[in-house]
Amino acid sequence: MDHPQAGLSTAPRSAADLHVKIFADGADLEGIRRLYADPQIAGFTTNPTLMRKAGISDYESFAKELLQHVPDRPISFEVFSDDAPEMRRQALKIAGWGENVYVKIPVTNTKGESMASLVKDLSTAGVKVNVTALFTPRQVEEITDAVKDGAASNISVFAGRIADAGVDPLPIMTESLKIMSAAPKSELIWASPREILNIVQADQTGTHIITVTHDLLAKLKSIGKDLDQFSLDTVKMFHNDATSAGFKL
Repeated sequence: MDHPQAGLSTAPRSAADLHVKIFADGADLEGIRRLYADPQIAGFTTNPTLMRKAGISDYESFAKELLQHVPDRPISFEVFSDDAPEMRRQALKIAGWGENVYVKIPVTNTKGESMASLVKDLSTAGVKVNVTALFTPRQVEEITDAVKDGAASNISVFAGRIADAGVDPLPIMTESLKIMSAAPKSELIWASPREILNIVQADQTGTHIITVTHDLLAKLKSIGKDLDQFSLDTVKMFHNDATSAGFKL
């Protein structure tokens, strides 16, 4: 599907006008079950940090229970070793959990050593990888080269965290898409969005997928809202909250 260039298209009239695929990002089992019923949610992602915050202690049991509720849409689970051979073992085990499973591999280990060789090994062996925590075009080039002849894959560029560093992520995402044209079975993920505008930006740049937290998904209905009406709704909210609080002067 062709996408307009960044900044050249008008904002979508509603969330239904979006072309970017929305993946729900979280580890709340009940929330994931509820979101699975929404056909606009095209896939799911999670990570060890989200799972820890959700109080999950048995990684494999949680993942397998989750797959009972999400049997037919892409879902990513991450390895947690810092050693490439052990990452490979974990990746092969995780990949065996289901045909819809993508295995998250970090772009480097904690020592900053590239995992591109491991990614290439897994991808050419038929493992669907989701290479995560990329921030630079150089990293995208390296990982694109690793997956270009392999299985279907995702490359997750953390646009939200790039913005946290005071850097505009839009040029990086646009350049990443150009680089990734060499790997037609790979899709770019806009990771760590901070606001609904990021979903619109991902859509307008032609980014394939955006991962969205459950709380941010609740704001999707605001896309395309009339700003005058939005202003009035906000005034009403302030008034109703002040009245409900019983404030007096």
